[in-house]
Amino acid sequence: MIYAKTEQEIALMKEAAMLVSKTLTEIALFLKPGITTLQIDKLCFEFVKDHKAIPSFLNYHGYPYSVCASVNDVVVHGFPNQTPIQEGDIVSIDMGVILNGWHGDHAYTFIMGEVAPEVVQLVKITKESLYKGIEKAIVGNRVGDISFAIQEHTEKKMGYGVVRELVGHGLGRSLHEDPQVPNYGKRGNGPKLKENLVLAIEPMINLGTKEIYTEKDGWTVRTRDGKVSVHFEHDVCVKKDHPLILSDYSIIESAEKKNVNLNTSYYA
Repeated sequence: MIYAKTEQEIALMKEAAMLVSKTLTEIALFLKPGITTLQIDKLCFEFVKDHKAIPSFLNYHGYPYSVCASVNDVVVHGFPNQTPIQEGDIVSIDMGVILNGWHGDHAYTFIMGEVAPEVVQLVKITKESLYKGIEKAIVGNRVGDISFAIQEHTEKKMGYGVVRELVGHGLGRSLHEDPQVPNYGKRGNGPKLKENLVLAIEPMINLGTKEIYTEKDGWTVRTRDGKVSVHFEHDVCVKKDHPLILSDYSIIESAEKKNVNLNTSYYA
């Protein structure tokens, strides 16, 4: 079932989405070489609890952490661990919260210091593709219009690998609702977008092949060729004339620019 929300419910969902954005902002200020993703997980757990919310991911289908911390060739669902983050790492943090019964869920990728130009470009293009997809989240369009826009900007223009097995999704009182939102597809295909449908749109784009595999832990997904993967995600409400983004990257980006350990050269 595909559930549209009321305006009151959208307002509550925005509060949840904004708490995720604020938590990711705390991470943007905290990141530096030498810290661990387990420390990031602890920071997020405490920040969310301090704001009287619940981490969406913790114990979800048995997932044992509050965030997914995916470094370099990990696409998604990376377990936080005690390996120190290093200069040159690409760190994607995906997290969610439950606030007042509603979920917020989005992701952001950070560049730790100097990396190869092609990696900076991958981050830039993936982030751009998220907004290309969001532009299509208007009443009367179809899910495939979002999917096509993301695929065209990443795979067709740049030759990147667009992951097939993992997709965006509806969002609401449940973390994953219908419809699924693939990052590849054809214009005009899929369910029609209705007003006040909330979607988690999330391109997961690989520098090399689209092929992936899951580790023995049953969660950690890596690129088959070992090349870097990038993940961005926004919470988006479908509207008639233009989409309403419930989450906020501007506060994350502001913190990112203040942190000398992070590379924001692709903003220029």
